Amino acid sequence: MIKFNSSPEPTIGVELELQLVDKNNLNLNNISSKVLPDVNKEFSDNIKCELIESMIEINTNICSNIEEVEKDIKKTLNHLDEILKNYETEINCTSLHPFAIGKNQIITDNARYKRIMKDLQMVGKRFISQGLHVHIGINNSENAIKVNNALRVYLPLLLSLSTSSPFFEGEDSGLHSYRTKLFEALPLAGMPDYLANWNHFEKLTEQLEVAGIISSVKDLWWDVRPHPGFGTVEIRVCDIPITFKEIIAIVALIQGLVVTLINAEPYPDTHIQILQSNKWQAARYGLDGVYVDPKNFQKLSIKKAIENLFLLVQPALSSLGSEKYLSKLEEILNGSTGSTIQRKLYKNSKDYKHVIKTLIEQFYQ
Repeated sequence: MIKFNSSPEPTIGVELELQLVDKNNLNLNNISSKVLPDVNKEFSDNIKCELIESMIEINTNICSNIEEVEKDIKKTLNHLDEILKNYETEINCTSLHPFAIGKNQIITDNARYKRIMKDLQMVGKRFISQGLHVHIGINNSENAIKVNNALRVYLPLLLSLSTSSPFFEGEDSGLHSYRTKLFEALPLAGMPDYLANWNHFEKLTEQLEVAGIISSVKDLWWDVRPHPGFGTVEIRVCDIPITFKEIIAIVALIQGLVVTLINAEPYPDTHIQILQSNKWQAARYGLDGVYVDPKNFQKLSIKKAIENLFLLVQPALSSLGSEKYLSKLEEILNGSTGSTIQRKLYKNSKDYKHVIKTLIEQFYQ
């Protein structure tokens, strides 16, 4: 039996996976094991290692609203930035470094990560991506399943707004989110199946554990999953947006969407092929993709589907005091996501280092 530790809804927790970039050559810098001992005790739960040494994760505390998230992330980033000055290293906020080579990255000295890499082999060596994970508190296990099912329909739209990984190992992938395809190469990753209820989730998880396929729920690398220990639903589909304001706006959108879905009728089972097709359109074409409405099979642009999403969540955002973040979301929708901006920067400069330097400079703008 898996206990769901109910959270006061709709609390927020955010995980940001960040690149550590050498200030001089702008390549990934494998130094997280050196950095972490310098972290003040106050931030010991907020700054952590990740799969590779050239990556670091920051986590917020449990936040009641978006303003708390904003202050929490900024405070932790400021502390991390001060430490990194001693190593001539900076943070780069995209989901793939444009020219770093996967096989050159050092695996973090951690038993779980080493077990994962032993299993993944070449797939793991190529997995040098970063993402944005958002936890929203849910008041009971059945609502967690209800929201998890419904969110699958909207995951491609969240991905479209956040795309920031067009380049990989010095090449243009042709996709807006190549991270998505790297991630889907992992076992048990990607779009989850429909879950009938909490008992269904319990049985599935227990069967996978008994079969030796997973060690715990943490090995379910789904795009969205219930998190029993935290009492949340965790949205994992997003690339990491390239600016601080965009990160906060997308977190606000996710919170508003979860609140909307908690109060809505349960979403019917949807053929997973439609969901996967919509996700492919988002990863490949970004905001220029095509979206098929799973309810009526109507085809519309991803941009139009996102406009409909904004209308759907507006009442919830208003009740949460987060309606002001819609303007930044609309700015992304009517302008460019991180992937398009990086391509423009590279087109004008023919220099990946210029792309990184510009992104670092503009992160807080």
